[in-house]
Amino acid sequence: MRRRGPRRVGAPRRGDGVHPAALARRLAAPTRLAALALAAGLVLAACGTSQGPSPAPASPAPSASAVASVPASPVVGVVLKVDSAGLDKVSGFTLRTDAGQTLVLSIGVLENGAQFPPGHLAEHLATAAPVRVWFRDENGTLVVYRIEDAG
Repeated sequence: MRRRGPRRVGAPRRGDGVHPAALARRLAAPTRLAALALAAGLVLAACGTSQGPSPAPASPAPSASAVASVPASPVVGVVLKVDSAGLDKVSGFTLRTDAGQTLVLSIGVLENGAQFPPGHLAEHLATAAPVRVWFRDENGTLVVYRIEDAG
């Protein structure tokens, strides 16, 4: 009888009918499942497990009419949001003043619209460069009539 060399590790024995690739797939499935469970556990742990009560959700920015005291015009601040349907169709914006107040402003007819087109507010939003804004209160709505770079 002819003697064979040593059997390779992981190779099937004669007659057991398990192909090495099938064996590898069977062993890999539980490993993938364990890795997925570990990843899910890490994500849940990263979400925070504080023992105290969860903080209250942040309230939305107050509207101009909800602000108790509207500051005197002009104000200087950074643009937080621009309401528009395109660069040439800006209807308003949200401004945080240097004093920390959040104002929701509507764009009226700008007396310097050629020097400061309303679409330029998008650049100020992106760069956080401050603007100086003149406005008037029209029935609880703060309507802007002049905007300038404040930097």
